[in-house]
Amino acid sequence: MNEKKGKAEEIIDNMLQTIKERQVDLDNAIAEYTSRPFKPAMDVMEDDNQIVVKTDLPGVKREDIQIDLTEDTLEISAESSPESEEEGEEEGVVYHRKERRYSSAARTLILPAKVKLGEVSAKFDNGVLTVTMPKLEKKETFNVKVD
Repeated sequence: MNEKKGKAEEIIDNMLQTIKERQVDLDNAIAEYTSRPFKPAMDVMEDDNQIVVKTDLPGVKREDIQIDLTEDTLEISAESSPESEEEGEEEGVVYHRKERRYSSAARTLILPAKVKLGEVSAKFDNGVLTVTMPKLEKKETFNVKVD
């Protein structure tokens, strides 16, 4: 019976993970038809000393990225603009396909631990923003003796 319960829990966990992964795609599809900013893909990694967040921001210039940070939240926003001033439409140019987006991107994340604000660093390379945040304090585990 336990083996069946473990298998069922594994299947449900896999389904929930798939739904979470597709949520960003769904949010971005909705943003395409509304004026809401799209949610860029984000990886969040944590070890004993720090939290690292990597965010895809293709087509964005370094100077157009804004990072707002508190001890326990991170907000990344960016604006991208068309290459020409007139909504990306150049005179005499016919678009056969126009899929690249020019809009705003924003993502807010509640951090899994508090961070040292004065020691946070950010790097932008090849369309990927990496924010490294040292933790404010390490989580400690105490072994409690049972009498």
